Amino acid sequence: MEMGSRPPTAKEIASPSPSIFTIGPPVAPVGACIPRGATFVPHCRKAVREDGGGDNARTSCHVTSGVGSATPAEDKPRILAKPPRLPSIPSHADLRFASSTDFDLDFGKASLMSPTEPQAGYMPVFRSGSWSERGTKSYMEDEHVCIDNLVQHLSASPSFPAPGAFYGVFDGHCGTDAARFVKSNLLKFIIEDNHFPHSMHKAIRSAFMKADHALADSTSLDRNSGTTVLTALIFDRTLLIANLGDCRAVLSKRGKAVDMTKDHKPTCKFEKVRIEKLGGTVFDGYLNGQLSVSRALGDWHMKGAKGSVCPLTGEPELHEAILTQEDEFLVIACDGLWDVMSSQCAITMVRKSLMNHNDPALCSRELVQEALERNSCDNLTVLVICFSPDPPPRIEVPRWKVRKCISMEGVSALQGALDADL
Repeated sequence: MEMGSRPPTAKEIASPSPSIFTIGPPVAPVGACIPRGATFVPHCRKAVREDGGGDNARTSCHVTSGVGSATPAEDKPRILAKPPRLPSIPSHADLRFASSTDFDLDFGKASLMSPTEPQAGYMPVFRSGSWSERGTKSYMEDEHVCIDNLVQHLSASPSFPAPGAFYGVFDGHCGTDAARFVKSNLLKFIIEDNHFPHSMHKAIRSAFMKADHALADSTSLDRNSGTTVLTALIFDRTLLIANLGDCRAVLSKRGKAVDMTKDHKPTCKFEKVRIEKLGGTVFDGYLNGQLSVSRALGDWHMKGAKGSVCPLTGEPELHEAILTQEDEFLVIACDGLWDVMSSQCAITMVRKSLMNHNDPALCSRELVQEALERNSCDNLTVLVICFSPDPPPRIEVPRWKVRKCISMEGVSALQGALDADL
């Protein structure tokens, strides 16, 4: 537009005229497809070259739609099209950190691995350590057992399932008779059962019932004595947990704590419902106002005659799992530890210790000492069972690269704020 000339009227702007220039983004008829950056820029340059450049060059670039082309002669009053959409950038809500099954993290190197990929040839190697402390109590009622090699321990025949291991924690109350008896006889009851080894679930349930009845029939043991029981029986890659009471088993799956048991306390919802259905009551957190657990072996002064229905049961809860390379170690401990420490806290402590010294026995001792420092007021027994001779690998979670940008409006607002301060 020449200097001193009048501005164009609205009618002139609406009518096609070669003297009226279109400044800014290209315009196209409704429905036209506007090409994105890589196609749009060369098209504009070509249009300028064709007109010879300079003042005579056309400053409006006409784009081609999917049906036909829009030429200056065919221009009509048109609505400005929307600018091309930018590639979508994932928001924070769309970002998901990969789980342990999405990445095979090996000593800090991340590589994609399918969760269903078979782990051919993997076989766990069992090694364990334990530690017990009386704590603030005047006597020790806990018992435990650690057997890393069942074939060697039992001098079993070659047909015995191998490799095999057996671990257990027995938290006694009202004396030590029940805990000591179950520790000495439960494994024998399992192996001698008719269902072993073809139906391990039936063999374990039968062994628990046999041990409970033996405590009732014995004349040399205190019938008032009782014990909670938590055992881990491993054959090949199959881990079978049997729990009765408030001890707990926690599995480390690449550093993540996975509870393998439920605490059988009278205040737990599922246990309280079962107790009340059988005519029992929960008073101040105690079963019938007497016992702080809802499942135990022994305690026949509360169970009555054998075969009678009683809220206090000797029926264990079973949990079976197949060990994989992600499963690093198992922590089994009595309630003296879990009263003052969460499952994840225990797993994190043990994992860091194993990476430092790779000694499961020392890890168990460190957990016990930590519980005492946290003022645990019960007996303490901790078992750490590792499934590899090597320490856990260091895990480095891959960082997502997210571009941070600011709009032109934001830049202007920031510049204005800076100028105002000056």
